[in-house]
Amino acid sequence: MQKIVECVPNFSEGKNLQIIKQITDAIESVEGVQLLDVDPGKATNRTVVTIVGEVDLVVEAAFRGIQMASTLIDMRNHSGEHPRMGATDVCPLIPISGISMEETAKYAQQLAKRVATELSIPTYLYEDAQPNKSRSNLSVIRAGEYEGFFEKIKDPIWAPDFGKAEMNATAGATVIGARDFLIAFNINLNTKSTRVANRIAFDVREAGRVKREGNPISGKIVKDENGEDVRIPGKLKSVKAIGWFIEEYNIAQISMNLTNYHVTPLHIAFEETRKSADERGVRVTGSELVGLIPLQSMLDAGKYFLEKQGLSSGVSEAELVDIAIKSLGLSEISHFDPKKKIIEYILQDPKKSKLVSMTVKGFADETASDSPAPGGGSIAALSGALGASLGTMVANLSASKRGWEDRVGEFSPWAEKGQKLKDELLFLVDEDTRAFDGIMAAFGLPKDNAEQVAARKQAIEDASKYATEIPFKTMQAAFNCIPLLKEMATNGNQNSLSDVGVGAICIKTAVRGAWLNVLINAKGLTDKVWAKNIVEQARTLLAENHTLCDEIVKGIEERLDGLD
Repeated sequence: MQKIVECVPNFSEGKNLQIIKQITDAIESVEGVQLLDVDPGKATNRTVVTIVGEVDLVVEAAFRGIQMASTLIDMRNHSGEHPRMGATDVCPLIPISGISMEETAKYAQQLAKRVATELSIPTYLYEDAQPNKSRSNLSVIRAGEYEGFFEKIKDPIWAPDFGKAEMNATAGATVIGARDFLIAFNINLNTKSTRVANRIAFDVREAGRVKREGNPISGKIVKDENGEDVRIPGKLKSVKAIGWFIEEYNIAQISMNLTNYHVTPLHIAFEETRKSADERGVRVTGSELVGLIPLQSMLDAGKYFLEKQGLSSGVSEAELVDIAIKSLGLSEISHFDPKKKIIEYILQDPKKSKLVSMTVKGFADETASDSPAPGGGSIAALSGALGASLGTMVANLSASKRGWEDRVGEFSPWAEKGQKLKDELLFLVDEDTRAFDGIMAAFGLPKDNAEQVAARKQAIEDASKYATEIPFKTMQAAFNCIPLLKEMATNGNQNSLSDVGVGAICIKTAVRGAWLNVLINAKGLTDKVWAKNIVEQARTLLAENHTLCDEIVKGIEERLDGLD
């Protein structure tokens, strides 16, 4: 799985479009990073840029943007309404998928160190990248702004995390950190009343509402011993919300920022708002997503609503997303296109799923052509995917069997596991062909001198190792389907026993077919120790797989063969 992060650097220039373009050009010079948004503000004299991609590439792109900003922006001449302390004022990294917050924080720390070392810009860490929580708040760090930092930075308490305690006169100082993804989410109401919408917003947002004596709307505000307003907290942590009227839609909305969707997921925010609206005689009619959303948030929502309906959540990714869209009413105001709103889908490279995107006939025709790929490795992975699919199908059939309604919780987790294994094996269908292409590319490298010959030889060795690892991963993924098939054969819908049997045969074929590809690719390796090790691991797995698959098929045959 790729380690995908978002990065939202804020540059202290919002008027000169040529400067902004040079900064974004520097960012886009890193191939594989997508520039999602450029939002310049004249009054703030500040531009917010949003990029996304694999973490190493995003970090490099962020550095290039910071570097370009430091050469083009002179903070001595800067003014604007927004607080700022440097040419690149703040640069957060935000984990999207395949990477933890802890790991993201380490990348932020590495970026901050590089900026300080190579660009001579003092850098501070904030949010999850800052180990000292007394100085992790951005507004506290930035207090004093550019003008005040020439003295502030000399205070040992405010020495930068990286770099000298000396202000860079032109580039200023920069804050780099790691934080959670912010989801901007509006919930539609069947009312035009901003007042009612605000009451609902106050019910659910973390900050809640001020406490009043007597009448909760017009009563005197209650103060604490320090003279501060006493507040009644709302239902949802990490949620900011307010009610407003949208003239364009002619409805009131609850406008929300989910500052940590792991604490309060999208679907919980929606459900709690719906409950509060119901209590106030208002109906939630749908919702609207502003900007982008991580895939996992949509998958969690789809799973939640399926479970709420008493159905198996072990369905395909596409179906989970579709259920989430329908249940949240995301297309009520305008069409919600997952390919344009879900970050991971925006980043998808169609070339990486060329084979699995074909029709069955197209795949068979491509395999039957005079091209050496797709070959046996891809077919082995496809066999495994079909075996996983059959096991998953039986799990879902068992979960939906009449009279077994109380067993949905038993079969749904098995179906979910099967979906994950199916997706892993489908990825390996195309990855096996890409691995073969890698070997061909290595053989095509120049060999005009001794240095090129050595580089070519190493490239061939590395590509051949990878081409050996991929079918071994196919063996492992296919083998991991056996518990699912065994469980379905034993406790699943017995009307589908033949499907389980065919699934087990597919798995046996997948493992043995992938085994042959491990052998042929390992055979030509120079590193014989590495080759012997992976072949022996594969041999052990092969033997165990055959035994277990044969047991499943034999048991099914004995139960089905009642003609004697």
